[in-house]
Amino acid sequence: MAHIKGSIGIRRPVEEVFDFVADERNEPAYNPQMRQVEKATPGPIGIGTVWRATTGTKRGPSSFDLEITDFVRPRQLGSVTTIGAVDIRGGLTFRPTGEGTRMDWSWDCRPRGLLKLAGPVITVMGRRQEQRIWAGLKRHLEQAAGG
Repeated sequence: MAHIKGSIGIRRPVEEVFDFVADERNEPAYNPQMRQVEKATPGPIGIGTVWRATTGTKRGPSSFDLEITDFVRPRQLGSVTTIGAVDIRGGLTFRPTGEGTRMDWSWDCRPRGLLKLAGPVITVMGRRQEQRIWAGLKRHLEQAAGG
């Protein structure tokens, strides 16, 4: 199993950051690999909401479903998904700070099949990818606010 965790400070109010991240349809605005996200379940966003997402990488498009498993506005957002041969479970926490919001992430990635041997590589690549994604979120929200 690979464990990926990190944090980032964002100069925006915690409720704004949480709401923007909780709506997965916003992810293409800050994650260049995310091509399309659709809400696959009816009703308000919360526990049980399923998102159908499509990414585009050098290997071509890939689709997956992401299900919200924890939703405590504006503090916690958890999810589970399977991307290829990797099951990912974990979440985000959001805390107000004097400068805005501290967002922490923690993901447990369970590779299946031959990918089990690649745990250390998945950890390194996953950390880099998460840093890029959340740095993109920070830029997007801070620039949209003029700061």
